[in-house]
Parts: sequence; structure tokens; C-alpha cells
Amino acid sequence: MTTQEILRSARTACPALRCASQEQKDAALLAMADSLWAERDRILAANAQDLEAARGHISDVMLDRLALNEDRIAGMAEGVRQVAELPDPVGRVLRTVERPNGLVIRKVSVPMGVVAIIYESRPNVTSDAAALALKSGNVCVLRGGKEAFRSANAITEAIRAGLEQAGLPRELVNLIQDTSRQSARELMTANGLVDLLIPRGGAGLIRACVDNATVPCVETGTGICHVYVDARADLDMALDIIDNAKTSRPSVCNAEEVCLVHSAIAEAFLPLLKRRLADSRAAAGLTPVELRLDSRAAAIVDGTPAGEADFDTEFLDYILAVGVVDSLEGAAAHIAAHSTGHSDAIVTADPAAAAYFAAMVDSAAVYWNASTRFTDGGEFGLGCEIGISTQRLHPRGPMGLEELCSYKYIITGNGQIR
Repeated sequence: MTTQEILRSARTACPALRCASQEQKDAALLAMADSLWAERDRILAANAQDLEAARGHISDVMLDRLALNEDRIAGMAEGVRQVAELPDPVGRVLRTVERPNGLVIRKVSVPMGVVAIIYESRPNVTSDAAALALKSGNVCVLRGGKEAFRSANAITEAIRAGLEQAGLPRELVNLIQDTSRQSARELMTANGLVDLLIPRGGAGLIRACVDNATVPCVETGTGICHVYVDARADLDMALDIIDNAKTSRPSVCNAEEVCLVHSAIAEAFLPLLKRRLADSRAAAGLTPVELRLDSRAAAIVDGTPAGEADFDTEFLDYILAVGVVDSLEGAAAHIAAHSTGHSDAIVTADPAAAAYFAAMVDSAAVYWNASTRFTDGGEFGLGCEIGISTQRLHPRGPMGLEELCSYKYIITGNGQIR
């Protein structure tokens, strides 16, 4: 089917989902999860083809982002089951006002309608987006990247089989078959067919959608995430947090890209950081982290001199920009100048410093003594996420069920006229 045919089919399917009860939606989600696991061999075979085609064209960390295995498919299925267990956001009364004239005005949560998601090489986004869209009463139109198309297609077919088993239309979950830029442009300008567009990927994709979309678009963010090690930090805790934030999965948007260190502890801390992230990892046969150092950090430890753009780059790799600052205020000012508003952290034993950092750092997620890697729908108790918004208007941060709903006013009277 062409992109336009898929969009029209998705629009036609909306009433079937609006009429579905919570029990029907939850049963469909459980069937989708079971179908994902039942079809794991087919999904893994498709993923193997994607990996083979991508090998040599993308980095090893991006190959890891693309790769599936049985554990990851089990995780995808479990994420769908967790969404089934969450309260239904549709029809929730957000506010009730009784006016002096007897009118009763209720503000009620309702689905957006057709939600389109443009994403790149993470196959798990397919099941996450489908589950959240279904539970929130939305029909989804998915447009994945060419590197992951076979995987996304196999996952979509498994999900649609689950929908059919539960007695709901296959057209509630749709995958665009054209992976060219033309299909992305069609989604961006599908006025009357797409009610919300969510880009989930690199800076180029997000900027293209924000600049060119004529349909409502949420600006999800690239993640230039910072960890600031304060003068009163527990250094062992800081090392653990930075190690996790940088190396546990460097290809994701909540991975740390910049480390800032207070000058009062820099001479003690930076050699420990280099040993932990570079020397010890290399000795253990792991990929060492390349430290890109500003001039003050470079005077303390060896590494690569930081270039002009290194503090403004989402590396998505085993690379960490490191800078030395003279104060908490200096750290907050640096983050204000360079952060993308995704996730930033402070490591400190000083509650007053943490409170200042939380107030002054204007990011969607601000951490005190914890890794930025927790910015994730599952970790936030949302089941999974459809994206992480870095804009200030609704929504912000990991987008779960509530963020995929709008609202309307339902007014009950007994003959009032104005």
C-alpha cells in the first residue's frame, strides 16, 4: 500500500478503537505480547538480515542499537504487558466545575486520533509505540528507518496478528512500507489524516520534522546529557554513576556525553575517571572511553584535546567530553549554554547545591546522585515510552499514555440558554 492509502486506512480505523472498552484493549495488548514471543524466530531472522545489510555501514554501537535477541524480544513483550496493567487514560475526568446556572462542565481525557511516529534504527520502538497508542485509544502509523525495516515489519506483523486474535482491526497498527524521505515528507504534511507527529531519532530527523511539519509535531530531543561532579561529591559514587551513564549503552539518547568536574576536586577525581573509563576497560578487553578534555582537564590527565564542537555533540559512542568548572553556578551556566534539555545530573552530598542545580537546570529530567540512564518510560513507571520530549509545552520528558491524550469539555445542562 502507498503511504496515502495507509493513512486513509488508519483514519477509517479510528472509530473501532474509540468504541473499544478497557477490557478489549487490555486483552489485545496481552495477545500482542504473546504474539511477539511466539513469532520471535521470525523476528530474529528478519533482524539478522538487517544486521547483515548494515554491517560495515554503521558503527558497532549503532549495530547494538539495531540488534535483537531473545532477551530483548522478551523485554519488548513484557513492556507491552506492563502497558496493559496501567490505568486507562481515556475517559478520565480531569476536572469538574458546577456553574451557578446549573451547568456541569467536565474536562475529559480523549485520544489524539492518528499518531504518526518517525523513528530510525531501534526495532523495539515499534512495539512500544504500538502498545502505548492502542492503550491511549490512538491508531498509530509507524515509519521506521531503512536499516531496521525487516525487523520492524516482522514485529508489526506479529502485533497485528495479536490484534486480530483479540477481535480488533489490523489497521490499528500500521507500518509505512516506503523508507525514502518522500514518505517522511508525506507524514509531515498529512493534514486531516495525522493528528500528532512524533519524531524519534537523531538531530537531523528531529530538525527536519520540526521545521517542515504542517501537522502538530512534538519536538523530541537529542541527548547532550551532563553529569556534574560537585566539590562535595562522593567520588566513588560519581565514578559509578558516570560509568553507567556513559558505558551501559552509549548509543541511546539518555547516555552521558559531557562530564563537568569542580576544580576543587579535579586533581583527585580526573585520574580516577581516566583509570575507570579508559585504562581499566582497555585492560579488561572492553572498548575504552575516549576522553576529550578541555585545557584545564588536559593539564591533569592525558586524553584527546576537546575540539570546538565537542561540548555540543551527541556522540552516541564511547566518547566523553570532560571540562573543569570553578563553581556550581559555573556548571549550571555551562549546561544552560550546551544542554539539549534532555537529562542532566549532579553528584553531591550537599542538599543546597542539589536544590540550586534542580532549580537552575531547565531540562526535562534533572537528577541528584543518579544516572541519566533512568530517563526512560519503563523506568519512570510508564510501561514504555513513545519518545522523550524536550520541549516545554505539553508534553515533556518520557511520553507515556497521558501524554498521548488530549481532552475535551463535556457540558451537561437541563435547558439552560444564554
